[in-house]
Amino acid sequence: MITLHRRHAAAAGLLWPALARSQASRPVVVSSFTILADFVRAIGADDVESASLVPPDGDPHEFQPRPAHLNRIRSATAVVENGLGLEGWLSRLVQASGFHGRRIVASDGITPRRMQEGGRSIPDPHVWQDPQLAAKMVRAIGEGLGAGDPGRAGAYGSRAEAYLDQLGQLDAEIAARIDAIPPPKRRIITAHDAFAYYGARYGITFLAPLGISTEAEPSPRALASLAAQIRREGVHTVFLENMTDPRLARALAREAGAQVGPKLYSDSLSPPDGPAPNYIDLIRYNTAQFVAAMA
Repeated sequence: MITLHRRHAAAAGLLWPALARSQASRPVVVSSFTILADFVRAIGADDVESASLVPPDGDPHEFQPRPAHLNRIRSATAVVENGLGLEGWLSRLVQASGFHGRRIVASDGITPRRMQEGGRSIPDPHVWQDPQLAAKMVRAIGEGLGAGDPGRAGAYGSRAEAYLDQLGQLDAEIAARIDAIPPPKRRIITAHDAFAYYGARYGITFLAPLGISTEAEPSPRALASLAAQIRREGVHTVFLENMTDPRLARALAREAGAQVGPKLYSDSLSPPDGPAPNYIDLIRYNTAQFVAAMA
């Protein structure tokens, strides 16, 4: 079992303003995007009201806040964010809203991978794609919730530990499935470079024509080079993500003589009736698509 370390509220900062006045209040925790909101729901259960700014199938890279989001932030007792440069819009939104609650950065304590984008080395923010790193994010969120709401810290801690056990089982399950694939076949083509942490954890090489941001447009030369590599390595499927323009994947598949595979879920959950309504289902669903393509 993975132990959730709790910090004393006084050491981590003040109590959430609303809860400092009334421990009977249920905190409103607003997360930047759906995967973090799912972690909050797993830890907070009925003790918190969990909401996401970016909706299901939304893109946290390109999200454009509206006035209604200011009100949502303003009424929150805590805001949960990924960090590592993912939500470039969030600090401006928080400042404009007048928010004075607790900000919880889920990636605190994680050393990110580095990637090149536009000639610069930047941190890769997609740490949740590795379930072992997702466990660290859950731990950070649980500590933040408990520090701001010490009356419920024990409940948050118990639920976080139970969820961490589920993530440990998920990691072992995925590792066993990938280990059954011969290493030379572990090649995946995606339209958005969001799976480097998953690839590093399970020994898969991910190739993509885009950098970190879904705003980037690959050059024709880069597209042609990747298409040639796809043909050389015998990769037959090109994947796109739920929030990515499908035209890129289709163009790449045509150039390489490959097919477009089922859409993946990288930066967002699906709606409740979709195949990835929560984080664990997201990882299992993506893995099933990867295994089918590699096998």
